[in-house]
Amino acid sequence: MADLYVPIDHARGGIAGQIAVALRDAVRHGRLEPGRRLPASRDLAADLGVSRGVVVEAYEQLVAEGFLVSRVGSGTHVAPAAARTPAPSPATTAPTGADRTFYGHRATSPDLGHFPRERWLASLRHAVTAIPSDAFDYGDPGGVPELREELAGYLRRVRAADVDPANLVIVGGVAQGLSLVLHVLTQRAGGLPLAVEDPASHRQVPLLRRAGARLLPVPVDDEGVDVAALRDRPARAALVTPAHQYPTGVVLSPGRRAALVEWAQDTGATVLEDDYDAEFRFDRDPVGCLQGLAPGHVVLSGSVSKALAPGLRLGWVAAPAELAEAVRRARGELDLGSPVVEQYALAHFLRTGGYDKHLRQMRREYRRRRDALVGALAEHLPQVRVRGIEAGLHAYLDLPAGWDEGRTAEAARDLGLVAEPVGPMRFTPGGPAVVVGFARLPAHRAEESVIGLKVRMSGQNID
Repeated sequence: MADLYVPIDHARGGIAGQIAVALRDAVRHGRLEPGRRLPASRDLAADLGVSRGVVVEAYEQLVAEGFLVSRVGSGTHVAPAAARTPAPSPATTAPTGADRTFYGHRATSPDLGHFPRERWLASLRHAVTAIPSDAFDYGDPGGVPELREELAGYLRRVRAADVDPANLVIVGGVAQGLSLVLHVLTQRAGGLPLAVEDPASHRQVPLLRRAGARLLPVPVDDEGVDVAALRDRPARAALVTPAHQYPTGVVLSPGRRAALVEWAQDTGATVLEDDYDAEFRFDRDPVGCLQGLAPGHVVLSGSVSKALAPGLRLGWVAAPAELAEAVRRARGELDLGSPVVEQYALAHFLRTGGYDKHLRQMRREYRRRRDALVGALAEHLPQVRVRGIEAGLHAYLDLPAGWDEGRTAEAARDLGLVAEPVGPMRFTPGGPAVVVGFARLPAHRAEESVIGLKVRMSGQNID
């Protein structure tokens, strides 16, 4: 069993990430050779003075990356194929600071350990063996027709969308879809005043600005984006998350939905609907997408990043016919389109019911994990107000006055929770709050993590 030196800077936070980086470097540089057994998570946690959950998270990350293998009864070992590589030059070291926000665990990330590997592999095999040879050539940058047909049917059935396959463009996730749409709209208008929700995902801000948008923040309240305030902005487009606002989790009220559509119709503006996690509804009937109300004014963007895995980089844009064609052309000019094998595989996965089956399984599991987290918070931290839990994979926690959201998020991360402070997501100041993801938190670990958080925050007037 390996004796490990794992340096940890508690002041910097992200302890699980620090452990993963140290172990990954040890494997890459030969200090941990293939086949070497690592200490049990409980032992390493005791040695490092951290919770076992933090070490488990680091081990799970490296297992997912292929650096480690773990089998019941035999422990955790360095993967046989893990090769020694030269030390990276300073120019290739991992990004730090703000750059880190674009990769790794997020509060909205699914549990990748539940990715349906066997069923997805079956769909990949079917695609490789069944599609004609010509399908491997440069194809339609808008996506393969089979996938657009399946997606159109799925979106009509599940999201109440008004979608024609010809108006769907397959993209590499919602981020690329938004970039392409904004590129087209900006080129047409010579700049684009874009209304955005406040608060909103801080990861999207650089993307939106790089595409040429001038951001106009609009406040969000308990009914969603404030459309009356939106009318006071000179916006030509609005980016919204109506089914489950990020980060607050608010569902856009019926009155606001009607008002938003009316604003678009009155002004000729375009509504960009980010439908990022609408498939996961727990306590209420699903809310149909906004695009189904006004297909001539709303662009619907979605992906499989929350339902399956972000790493698949498979998404779609449904837009009015003229705009969809412009986005399709822009996609062709950018990179000629998405990989075709994965598109055919997703079409098969949808057609054979694998996608629906996986969603049903994960809804049950995520609801169980959500209930465990919410119950533990209610029992041990009743001062914390929990919001936005009717859907999605994260909870919005309003913290008591005087709490420091950065310290709270850091303490939560040290305990194995995926947590982010809300401050960086705001355009205008607000009360302390954090976003916590529950998709990767097993139900049996929820109470332990919340009790640990209570202890860590005991200096902030917690009994």
